[in-house]
Amino acid sequence: MEEWSVKRLVIVAATAGLGVSALGATAASAATDSADAYKVSKVKWHACSADFVKTVAANYDPIFPVSKIVQCGELQVPLDYAKPHGKKISLFVTKTPHTGSGKAKGSIVVNPGGPGGEGGIFGPRVFAQNSPAMRAAYDVIGFDPRGVGASKPSLRCDTSYNNEPRPDYGNGDAKSVKIWLKRTYAYDAACKKADKIGLLNHIRTTDSARDLNSIRLALGNKKLDYYGASYGTYLGSVYATMFPTKVGRMVLDGVVGPSDVWYKANLNQDYAFNTNMEYYFGWVAKYDSVYHLGKTQKEVRSFFYGLRAKLAKKPVYSADKSLAASSASLTDTIQNAAYRRSASMWNMMASGLSAYKKGDIATFVDTYGGPTSGPVDDNTFAVYNAVQCTDTQWPTSWKKWHADNTRVNKKAPFLTWSNVWFNSPCLGWPAKAGKPVNVGAVKNLPKNILMFQATADAATPYQGALDMQRRLKGSHLVVQDGDRTHCIVHRGSSAVDAYFDAYFLTGKLPAKRTVHVPQLGDPTPPAGVRSAAAGGVLNDVIK
Repeated sequence: MEEWSVKRLVIVAATAGLGVSALGATAASAATDSADAYKVSKVKWHACSADFVKTVAANYDPIFPVSKIVQCGELQVPLDYAKPHGKKISLFVTKTPHTGSGKAKGSIVVNPGGPGGEGGIFGPRVFAQNSPAMRAAYDVIGFDPRGVGASKPSLRCDTSYNNEPRPDYGNGDAKSVKIWLKRTYAYDAACKKADKIGLLNHIRTTDSARDLNSIRLALGNKKLDYYGASYGTYLGSVYATMFPTKVGRMVLDGVVGPSDVWYKANLNQDYAFNTNMEYYFGWVAKYDSVYHLGKTQKEVRSFFYGLRAKLAKKPVYSADKSLAASSASLTDTIQNAAYRRSASMWNMMASGLSAYKKGDIATFVDTYGGPTSGPVDDNTFAVYNAVQCTDTQWPTSWKKWHADNTRVNKKAPFLTWSNVWFNSPCLGWPAKAGKPVNVGAVKNLPKNILMFQATADAATPYQGALDMQRRLKGSHLVVQDGDRTHCIVHRGSSAVDAYFDAYFLTGKLPAKRTVHVPQLGDPTPPAGVRSAAAGGVLNDVIK
């Protein structure tokens, strides 16, 4: 999974939800037969754009020189699969070819989550992080889902929506609610206006599952080999339910609980992120000699919430006023520390707070601020809402939202109201909601799906993985006990990666349906980070 600098872009890791009412097994099975009857053209691979190659090289060539071999292409698919010969849209697709001689063992199609994450660039990332044996055996196929990134059309609603300083999220108080509801309904209207071809009515997870099947057909593969992270696990499970006989090898990493899509899962997240942030405050206190934010968890917590209250009243700006840090951007950005254990990320967040405390506003704003003017790309945010708001019907009563989140906020004050306003476009989304697939309720369900999950994952809490395992009968689950990382493949655990490799290379599943691997443990401040008292905080830590 990618980590971005603010929560509004980290939604590759955000999942949430409402209880399931089902598409039955009959409807799901029918999709399989009709999909193969649809004729899909082959992808014509070509050189990628210079900008794309440059981005790949900067991020992933230090691991493996993927920019030198990655290829790009486009695939035309129906806007509406009920009208396969009607209007078409274009999916941006990438291929990073295997390094071994002879024919590839297969093509692993990958999705980074979101919904709304750009998967075209996720392909070369996964390839670079794969072991040499995996790189020799498999092509990796990335794709930008419909509405995302370089796929056409690409949904953007209001590129000024996330300009700073944004209003304080509040705590359900009348003033904050009035401000954010006005913003919410204005954003809904902007999305309705931006949709020129009816994309909002055809951007559900079921549509993307059919796109996955089109990619499979375009590649000429009898079955789909797939790796999905975060929301990509839900997409994969929906595909397996709709096209059960077309699944080859499928890995789901950081698993969404399918019974909770999507309203209830946001409430579940609130508790889990609060727990992880409390743990992070304790870690910062442990290294008070470095960060000077408090010697106890309570002292660090007090500093953070005190700062958030100050920024709610008065944001701070960079010297040229081009960046501003608000209470909203502070919450969004530090949330990254709760997504996974990471020495660089945990240090960057703590060092930014430390800079504020010692009066270094420039470093603080550079860490926690956002642009005050100009377009801020809202593509990921727009697609996130477009998918989640139409996968299932969210409550339309603000009274219910307010009551539920007021209750949750009493125990989980870190994220609750941020999460409300991140998802609030679903209150009045300008497209009809469907009914979620009843995951696993189908004949011929594949028995060989492999899942990975950390028990203290905040974005997709552990109970969701157990729910998915119950539904995907015969699936296997690798559990990293006690770890706080969202998506654990290629995150430093040799035990985890060994299961991943063995599965794809040989088809071997763990000996038991559930196996456990140890956590990696907490990071320490990276080498080169000096005590603030010694006159420096950061030193070439962030790449």
